[in-house]
Amino acid sequence: MNAKQKGFTLVEIAIVLVIIGLLLGGILKGQELISNARVRNVADQVNAVKAAYFAFQDRYRALPGDYLTAQATTNIQNVALGGNGNGQIEAGAEQVAAWRHLSNAGFIACAQCTSGAGAAPDTTNSPINAYGGVMSILYDGVYNNQAAGTGPAQNNLKTGNQIPSNILVEVDRKIDDGNPRTG
Repeated sequence: MNAKQKGFTLVEIAIVLVIIGLLLGGILKGQELISNARVRNVADQVNAVKAAYFAFQDRYRALPGDYLTAQATTNIQNVALGGNGNGQIEAGAEQVAAWRHLSNAGFIACAQCTSGAGAAPDTTNSPINAYGGVMSILYDGVYNNQAAGTGPAQNNLKTGNQIPSNILVEVDRKIDDGNPRTG
């Protein structure tokens, strides 16, 4: 008596494994595309802010946020905030005023920045990065954590928190030199 065995042939198993491999490859490629899009989004946002910052400086001969209050209220529509004109965007009101100056002068599109006020940057008065973190511009030396711990103080664009480190590494490679210790 011959008993007929039931099961899958090697060809059927090979076909299933190929299909599973193609699905996994497609999923991994999709994740890579999403990650690359997020890197581009963060890099584009940083480049847009840098361009707006320098354009503002060129037009008004002052820094956004540090622009003297009397001149800012005269030259920029709907601005009642300003700075002290010392060339440093200081923590607090000048940080908030920087975004309001850039937005109301037409250099960036930021709905919450046009009317937001406050003592510190938050989601109601500053741009938000692609990961929900608050961006800011601040005069400090916290950008280079080399042997001394900090670098010389200067006006720095802070991309905000909540950005994964692997995304920041790719952004650094894309728009800088790929060395996180050099700014």
